[in-house]
Amino acid sequence: MKSTLRRGAVTGAATSLALLLAACGGGSQAGDQGGGGQEQSAPQSQASQQGSSGGSENMAQGVTTPADIYGPAASKVPTEASNEGSVQGMMDDPVGTAASNNPLLTSLTKAVQTAGLVDTLNKPNAGYTVFAPANSAFEKLPQETLDALLTDPAKKEQLTNILTYHVVPKRMDAESLGQAGSVKTVQGKEITISGSGKNIAVNGAKVLVGNVPTANATVFVIDEVLMPSKN
Repeated sequence: MKSTLRRGAVTGAATSLALLLAACGGGSQAGDQGGGGQEQSAPQSQASQQGSSGGSENMAQGVTTPADIYGPAASKVPTEASNEGSVQGMMDDPVGTAASNNPLLTSLTKAVQTAGLVDTLNKPNAGYTVFAPANSAFEKLPQETLDALLTDPAKKEQLTNILTYHVVPKRMDAESLGQAGSVKTVQGKEITISGSGKNIAVNGAKVLVGNVPTANATVFVIDEVLMPSKN
């Protein structure tokens, strides 16, 4: 599936993120992917072939399938197989590209492009958990703050810190996140996970759509933009 994003040279910000990922050990984990669309059989690839034990093994690694997706906004994810923003389309693409095709994540896509992190998030040999703020989450920010983050070159480092705070350098599903209680992000600070199973919250933010599989990440669409502490 062809990416709709411009492929450019990795910027200084993306390079910094890559170094952070290497320090956290994220680069060693393969980007497995789960099964097919919501009403379709699993595609026949090495990562997505599911048996009675294979599905459990994938879940243990934080790799989910369409059957694991949940949340009050799950119905807003397109289901047409021909739509690149559909469940099947997102599974076929790495997370940077998958997010760009999801109608819930257009604001996040713009922020990722501005920070120059697309190529890093699309690394095929990486494995991530991504807490992806929905468009409605960005709308909660003061407009002048959002405009500055997206247009002021002096704010690029701050934007990168915010975005990398939403990324964990390994794949985790909702159950394993709840069991962990907290997770260290690529940015370096920890995020608190409260609740368990399909009732987890991320630093208090609600999960709108959870356990979404992409080619190299498990995604949780959340209703807040998470801000790392300054300490």
